[in-house]
Amino acid sequence: MGTACSDPAPHTEAGARARIGAAGAGDRLFPALGNGGYDVAHYDLTLHYVPETNHLSGTAIITARATQNLARFNLDFAGLKVRGARVNGTGARFAREENELTLTPAKTVEDGETFQATVAYSGTPRMIEDADGSVEGWIETDDGSTALGQPAGSMTWFPGNHHPSDKAAYDIRITVPKDEDGDPYDVLSNGELVEEEDKGDRVGSHWRSREPMASYLANISVGYFEIIKDRTDDGLPVHIAVDPDEAEEAADVADLVPEIVAWASERFGPYPFSSTGAVVDHLPDLGYALETQTKPYFDSAPEESLLVHELAHQWFGNSVTPREWKDMWLNEGFANYAEWLWEEEQGGRTVQETFESFYDGTHAESDGIWDFPPADPPSAARVSDSPVYGRGAMVLHKVRQAVGDKTFFTILRTWTRQHRHGNADTGQFIALCEQKSGKDLTELFETWLYAEGKPAAT
Repeated sequence: MGTACSDPAPHTEAGARARIGAAGAGDRLFPALGNGGYDVAHYDLTLHYVPETNHLSGTAIITARATQNLARFNLDFAGLKVRGARVNGTGARFAREENELTLTPAKTVEDGETFQATVAYSGTPRMIEDADGSVEGWIETDDGSTALGQPAGSMTWFPGNHHPSDKAAYDIRITVPKDEDGDPYDVLSNGELVEEEDKGDRVGSHWRSREPMASYLANISVGYFEIIKDRTDDGLPVHIAVDPDEAEEAADVADLVPEIVAWASERFGPYPFSSTGAVVDHLPDLGYALETQTKPYFDSAPEESLLVHELAHQWFGNSVTPREWKDMWLNEGFANYAEWLWEEEQGGRTVQETFESFYDGTHAESDGIWDFPPADPPSAARVSDSPVYGRGAMVLHKVRQAVGDKTFFTILRTWTRQHRHGNADTGQFIALCEQKSGKDLTELFETWLYAEGKPAAT
């Protein structure tokens, strides 16, 4: 561990505060996540992972712009041992306290300056158990591992500004030794495969995400997969990886992914990334899927509706990302509503019938949807509970009924265009709905999005 940090002698207490990056992004639900004083533009991660021992070593080069003078600043980082740190090529002092890594550069980083922070680290990456009993972080599988980051798990395998408000481009290079039989592991990550190199006793992969990505959407999956490479009718690269144990049940995934992407593009606007795909692993005890950018991760062969849900997130959540976790309904309500639309268009229940089944409590996923307002989760532990999903989708259906189909889908396409690759919040969505419809929708949103309890039937 490095020596404890200390500040240059400030002229005033206020001056000292202005020169220290905040240890948190100010999120009400996750106050310790993220950091202040800088904005990350790019992560360059060079990793070496040994599946047999679950050992990870890495070097992270973080390119960022200072938003204030920085005598020191923080990175979110959990578990792994820091071997050394540099800022702009010069050694920096570092200190650890719980999940905060504090760097003190040899020279103050000036406001507006683009700088690089380099951190070398190694150890056994940890898995985090959340308050609801689910797990995230670096998770071992039966033939390798996967890294899942919602909401904070990515800090278990690389240091960074781990709040969704600070999105960045990524280059992820990972080298993995071949197994005892001399066979290579497959390695998947976000974006496009730039290079894959057989180095004799190991294999190196380089994945690049040019479009900005929130860190909770970053993924590495290591194991044995059947790889399917294709292109959509529009020429978009498709990269799908399926665990052999799931191959039979997941046989339709390769056909469904481009079909769903085309369907969603017509309704929500152009697909926002340079490639698409999916990772279907064999980790059935995990209990959830995640919308990891460009390649949603599934713990087993997904049902069609779940595939729709995670691919819809590429627009809602991945490209247009909430500024704070309290606005999670902008992710999940929209992805749930995509499921409703898809089911109706495949000849199943109409969207109105699905809405009514949630309202009367007969839908299998309707338990607890009136526990709290979708836009106001009471705690971090409940940010992914059913009101955010089911009632969030109900809000959208009420908007659609109020403004009409043409205006509603114009709102969705405008939303994904205006905030493409950026961040947005609930207030901006409400303003857009009122702007495009020319209506005062205050009562609708107060009733369905913000009010406690079940609204009266209308």
